[in-house]
Amino acid sequence: MAGDDRFETTTAGSRRARWWGVLTVSVVRLWKRATGTKSRRLAATTAAVALTIALLIVVTGIALGLADGATVDRDDADVRVAPAESDSLAAVDGVEKSQLGEANARAERIRNGDGVDHASPVLVEPVALESADGESKRILLVGVVPDDESRTVAGLPTDELESGDPHYADGSYGGPRRGEIVLSAAAADRLEVEAGDELTPGGERLPDGAAPSSTVAAVETAGDGEAETPVALIHLSELQTLSGAADGELADQVLVWGDGAAAESAAADAYPEATVQSVDRTNPASLFEDELAFATSLLALIVGVAICASFVATTMGMTVNEDRRTLAVLESVGFTTRSRLAIVAVSTLLTTVCGALVGVALGAGGIYAVNRIASATIAPGAVAELHPLFVPYAVGVALVAGLVAVPYPLVVAARTSVLTEVGR
Repeated sequence: MAGDDRFETTTAGSRRARWWGVLTVSVVRLWKRATGTKSRRLAATTAAVALTIALLIVVTGIALGLADGATVDRDDADVRVAPAESDSLAAVDGVEKSQLGEANARAERIRNGDGVDHASPVLVEPVALESADGESKRILLVGVVPDDESRTVAGLPTDELESGDPHYADGSYGGPRRGEIVLSAAAADRLEVEAGDELTPGGERLPDGAAPSSTVAAVETAGDGEAETPVALIHLSELQTLSGAADGELADQVLVWGDGAAAESAAADAYPEATVQSVDRTNPASLFEDELAFATSLLALIVGVAICASFVATTMGMTVNEDRRTLAVLESVGFTTRSRLAIVAVSTLLTTVCGALVGVALGAGGIYAVNRIASATIAPGAVAELHPLFVPYAVGVALVAGLVAVPYPLVVAARTSVLTEVGR
């Protein structure tokens, strides 16, 4: 111990210099093991941490997608355009809600902008629909302009409607009607209809006096169980004509898909006096607002830390046991017990951090694969989301796992003796 004290007072210089030396030795030691013949156990540790973190990222991404689907408007647009906040008259009962004018024409301008994939005005109107049995029940009709891509509005896929909006006919509203409607499961249950049935707006008539009928193109789930809203999608111009919103091309909002900045700029140019808002769908705070999503992410966190810690503790303990001779050499050249243990601890934490960074990359790929598979099979769009905060989150989880695991390799290192190793 006297030798240890002398080393501390005569060669350390400063606490910062000592820790810098410990970090340097730890990095060099890890690098030599990674590039040497004894890299198998280090690679196994890194791979175990990476796979665990990747699974954590994928599960958390799915939980985030679940939470966002429950807490935000049920569409997958990147930018929303809504009427600017009106004056106090908007709060008076009986005054109609503010709407956007020239929505069809201005949405077309937005669609032509660089970086914009699609733009659709959205009109929401409660309408009483009458099924074949003559019973009329009210649901929410949502008018949209679908395109060839699968998009989500009001929780329903727009690709179930035929692309385009021919009834608009450049503002004349004289084009052919598609006569299609996509019902949510709740709306289908309320109306007691299924795909292929005919629906007629009860009491509603077109300007020429005709009663427009629509064919149920599909029945889709738009919510979760009893919370699902009776809602349906139809082509925008057909709903505008039915509700009287064709005069002025009115809509409640315009949804824009595409590059966030480009879509926001194109929307602002088309509607300089409206509220243009970029949609942040990957808000981690939403995890705390949905019980199922929070429970899923919390369980994934606990399991991830437990698996990481157990793997790191076991493999790093075995690594330190194999490396006793190196630790004995460090002791013989003047490294104190505290310094040697610090080297082991730093090496363990660096290994887990490296594994975490690899795991983030694997997790991002996993989320992409999950979304591709889901979109091709059971879901109309992405089911998992990726957020930049996943990177520090993954590193933080790995550090916690490393701190939980580090006592075991430290105990193994502390039992190393120069005399014992020299005698071997």
